[in-house]
Amino acid sequence: MKNIFLLLSFFSVVQSIYCQELAKAPAPCYPVPTQKQMDWQEMEFYAFVHFSLNTFTNKEWGYGDESPELFNPTALDARQWARIAKESGMKGIILVAKHHDGFCLWPSAYTERSVKNSPWKNGKGDVVKELAEACREYNLKLGLYLSPWDRNNPDYGNPKYITYFRNQLTELLTNYGDVFEMWFDGANGGDGYYGGADETRKINTLEYYNWDETYKLIYRLAPKTLVWGVGPSEARWIGNEEGRANTTNWSLLRQKDELAGKVHYTEFMSGHEDGEKWVPGEADVSIRPGWFYHAVEDDKVRSLDELVDIYYESVGRNATLLLNLPVDRRGLVNENDEERLKELVAVIKTDFNKELLAGSKVSADNVRGNDNKFGPKNTIDNDKNTYWAADDNVKEASIEFEFEKPTAINRILIQEYIKLGQRVKAFNVEVKTNGKWETIANETTIGYKRILRTKRVLADALKINITAAKASVVISNIQAYNAPTFVRIPTIQRDKKGEVTIKAEEGNSIYYTVDGSVPSEKSILYKGAFAYNKAFTLKAIARNTKENISSAVKTAKYGVSKEKWKIIAVSSGDLKTADRIIDGNPDTDWSFGGDANKLPQQLSIDMGAVRKITGFTYVPQQVGNNLNLISNYEFYTSTDNVKWIKQSQGEFSNIKNNPIEQVKTFSKVTARYLRFVALAAVGKGQVVSIGEINVIEE
Repeated sequence: MKNIFLLLSFFSVVQSIYCQELAKAPAPCYPVPTQKQMDWQEMEFYAFVHFSLNTFTNKEWGYGDESPELFNPTALDARQWARIAKESGMKGIILVAKHHDGFCLWPSAYTERSVKNSPWKNGKGDVVKELAEACREYNLKLGLYLSPWDRNNPDYGNPKYITYFRNQLTELLTNYGDVFEMWFDGANGGDGYYGGADETRKINTLEYYNWDETYKLIYRLAPKTLVWGVGPSEARWIGNEEGRANTTNWSLLRQKDELAGKVHYTEFMSGHEDGEKWVPGEADVSIRPGWFYHAVEDDKVRSLDELVDIYYESVGRNATLLLNLPVDRRGLVNENDEERLKELVAVIKTDFNKELLAGSKVSADNVRGNDNKFGPKNTIDNDKNTYWAADDNVKEASIEFEFEKPTAINRILIQEYIKLGQRVKAFNVEVKTNGKWETIANETTIGYKRILRTKRVLADALKINITAAKASVVISNIQAYNAPTFVRIPTIQRDKKGEVTIKAEEGNSIYYTVDGSVPSEKSILYKGAFAYNKAFTLKAIARNTKENISSAVKTAKYGVSKEKWKIIAVSSGDLKTADRIIDGNPDTDWSFGGDANKLPQQLSIDMGAVRKITGFTYVPQQVGNNLNLISNYEFYTSTDNVKWIKQSQGEFSNIKNNPIEQVKTFSKVTARYLRFVALAAVGKGQVVSIGEINVIEE
């Protein structure tokens, strides 16, 4: 009997040891984030501020020859920027301390091209200092952008400039407190003023700056600073300036290949499943078409619909969102931008107002060592440091939430415990309704955070099935919500003949006005396309009459219709099809071509009548992978098609990364004929395309 007792005790000890072994935390799935990267990822949403000489010269990229005396904001208030960022749910602000033209927003000791030689505050001001103080007041983190490229500095391209660049880095990282992110732009080398040389200087971006040594300097001066951009960075560009990650988004990157020039930037949208370095994505986008403030864009602030989509396709796709606020010439965030931010915050707050899984019955088909320490309840305990984990080598697992009563849901939020690495390669979501399971989503990666927008379903139960993973399943948080119905704004288009077409989601009615007033259900009910040839402002809403809710207002401004416009000459290409660039549809494009297919190329337009104009716009090709973008231009006007006057010339700055409508303004002129000249193309191409040419009327 004693022997049996000893034997049972032995088996009990063995079983206890075995269970304890199983209940150990999962081994990391490398690579994994540093604590600095974890802290950065948890910020989720923060602001960019572009404000410099470009604000006062109406440029996107200054050439480097602009006078510092042009910088003179009348009411600069960094506290206003910080207040708006805080009220918008942002966690920090990254300031463009020096853009490509070399003008410094702090009184740098290493250059005269700074605020110290501007009339603002009689040369005694320091924008970086004022923002640093405002961030501390509003409990926001400060980040800084320092352009590696300097189109003003005479030493750029020579080794001497690197010392200058690092001296300025040292100033920024030692004089203003903690800096959460140091932002280095990828635009490096090209034409510039360069102290009067007026030439093009080419560099090897990866070699010229000696990034390894530059990073060592940063980490020695500011070990808490995360470095973004060029070189062996700790976070990556998302590969576009639209603020959107791919549905598949790994926080991993084959950085060795990237530094060897073997990774195309388009791969940044998805990252690499087999990446050897943890380099999560940051999605940057401006709240307006441009990065710097332009008064002509006051009515072109991104729609609420677009900003909501951007939030879900950045923060909701395992990236952080860096939203640019272009401070205006007063030195303030513009009222239109602030109002749109308030609308965005209201939508996000209501979408995630009430979490629905906290009171549900949760179970999983596999729990690591059958230990509650790693049980499924950890996914709904509101503790980011606990998680549900499956046994080693269990790469397919399911977790189920059973509701007490049928519950409507249309948002699902899932987070992996990324301190142990990113693991999930594929998953799906099922809901149980009236005893039957239905799949409502099939997705790939999760990472730090994945948010799904699904159709609204009345569910008795919800199930998340991990169908493929790199290592055992580890999930820290799952939430579900029932967001209010979001009615999308209608789309508006007017063709060359002046016919206006308005479209909305199926089942929604459309109401509109043509006098610029705000539309309501008492306005004109849209019943079909209508002609309107005059200059006017059209505003429209879509309305869900079943739920008695409306969309935001869609505004479209039009000049006199292009019905009388004609393309009268092209230097090459098919003249018969050139009307595609004045047909009112930016998705139809036209290219120069033929035997003379070498730049420069030009075309002439007869508007059919004399008009008073204050500028023009060029819409690049919108459809396709190779957009054949124009980088440099000239624009002429004439009243008789004989004598031509040049009204504007220059570059379409940053068009490669932001191929949107390019707006150029000039003093009011009277003209009937237009001539547009394509001088150069992005990437030294010879084929260039045009989606649409428009004029800006007084």
